[in-house]
Amino acid sequence: MDSAPPGPVYLAYRVPALLVPLCALYVANDIAERAYGLRVSGWLLTLLYVVAIPIYVIVSSRVNEYLDNRAAAAVGAVVPTKLAHRWPLGLDIIKDNITSFKENLPSDNLLRYTEEYGNTFNFRILGENRVVTIEPEHIKALLATEFNNFEKGPVIKRQLKSVLGSGVFSSDGEMWKFHRSMTRPFFTKDRISHFDIFERHAEDAIDQMKARFKEGFAVDFQDLIARFTLDSATEFLFGHDVHSLSAGLPYPESAVEAKYANEANLKHPSTAFVKAFADAQAKLAMRGRFGSAWPLTEFWEDSAKKCMGPINAFIEPILQDALERKNNDKAGAEAEGADREVKDGETLLDHLVHCTEDQTILKDEILNMLVAGRDTTAGTLTFMVYMLSQHPDILRRLREEILTKVGPSRRPNYDDVREMKYLRAVINETLRLFPIVPLNGRTAINPTVWPSKRSDGKPYYIPAGTRVQYSVMLMHRRTDLWGPDALQFDPDRFIDERLHKYLTPNPFIFLPFNAGPRICLGQQFAYNEMSFMTVRLLQHFSGISLAPDAQPESSKPPASWATGEGRKPAEKIRPAQHLTLYATDGLWVRMTEASDDSTA
Repeated sequence: MDSAPPGPVYLAYRVPALLVPLCALYVANDIAERAYGLRVSGWLLTLLYVVAIPIYVIVSSRVNEYLDNRAAAAVGAVVPTKLAHRWPLGLDIIKDNITSFKENLPSDNLLRYTEEYGNTFNFRILGENRVVTIEPEHIKALLATEFNNFEKGPVIKRQLKSVLGSGVFSSDGEMWKFHRSMTRPFFTKDRISHFDIFERHAEDAIDQMKARFKEGFAVDFQDLIARFTLDSATEFLFGHDVHSLSAGLPYPESAVEAKYANEANLKHPSTAFVKAFADAQAKLAMRGRFGSAWPLTEFWEDSAKKCMGPINAFIEPILQDALERKNNDKAGAEAEGADREVKDGETLLDHLVHCTEDQTILKDEILNMLVAGRDTTAGTLTFMVYMLSQHPDILRRLREEILTKVGPSRRPNYDDVREMKYLRAVINETLRLFPIVPLNGRTAINPTVWPSKRSDGKPYYIPAGTRVQYSVMLMHRRTDLWGPDALQFDPDRFIDERLHKYLTPNPFIFLPFNAGPRICLGQQFAYNEMSFMTVRLLQHFSGISLAPDAQPESSKPPASWATGEGRKPAEKIRPAQHLTLYATDGLWVRMTEASDDSTA
């Protein structure tokens, strides 16, 4: 069934429901003809059959809405305010969401909705019920206090399956517990505080940057840092460095050197993987705009699965390398199963191949870990460097802390990273304004009631089966939660009195790594990697500036943003999202190399 076209599979799944209006129309027509002698013309009957299904969906949606409102009233609650729509089945909402996804800042359309309907609202598209919230109390319920009542759910599983399979990001229940238990032992302090892997790849990346700057060209920092995190993640998690940095750096499109050098870069296996993986994630994200009906937009062919050729070709050597190590490990072969003890020096993948022989599960885990270990860290470092390019005073202060604590050349260690409070504040402020997973969701298993801030005091009723989406990005930018300067990049908010005024009494207003039982296990690993690379970067470079001459036109904000709301007028690049946040077509920068006696 996995290889069958998505559209027919979806329709087959929905056949029982779809037959109801068709059968009802057939019976009504038969009774009218037999009992009353009424004969409906062929063209009219055909038209009625065509419109029967959408009418049935609309009526069913209205009936379900009525029943939800009755169930809410029975417990003294209300369903969150419903988003108004002009077209049947909320098709105009789908259109707006698609337009916003392609053209605007992530969650831009949701911001518009929250301004009109409040921080928690309800809408129905194609007959399916959804709730959106940016309220910390409600997100806390989703992730922590009512964790057992919310799951990823069947819709998200089907949406992600063709790429991420049954990996940790899309799984629930026992499968999620299996992935979680397998991963946890590899993110202990002892394992994540050794920086040898970071050092090798950071040195390579920085040397390549210096060489390119000396040639007089800008560097796509997003491309470079994604290669750094890919090499670091594959070596740390899988024991297999894929050497993506060996592909070299791309030149700006306008450079004479670009044609030959960029062709060589594009032919590298890691480049093909990265492009295919990004394309696949974009297709998965687009599916979310259509809910469970997404197969109708990919009727005869799974568009995400089409990207899997380069992805599978990339991860196959990683898996085979781990299987070969397992076969050569005579002592380890005696200890099989999920409860086996993790050995010193063993990677996550080494452990997994001893726990299961299911290559589908193993490949799913590799891809899920690459999203967690590569995309998230690379995205955060990209937006941090972007922010430092726009705030030279913050860059100067950060360099001062680095040079004071570590010096101009010494490699930072775990204690150095832990003691650099301003560095952590800069990273946190980047994660606040540019959370790497801006939008996420869960599905209610049973009906529940949440507190609201309505004037009548009535709580919100969340029906069973409701898909609840939450925008961390919008919550992180709320002025009532973070202060009147919430849209400004100011790391001091994580150090000065604002920390105790806003975040300390309400920690759920800051969730870059999620929270509750599904909180990111690699959180401290990510902080260490980002901190290490930042220290090394600013030991070598004293200034960062954007290179608008090297930026492709597609990476620049449209002219309409200059008069837009929120941060739009301030942006010099174009943030976008698939499953994670990224800069459209790269972050092209120039950096000033630090002099040997530089102290600021």
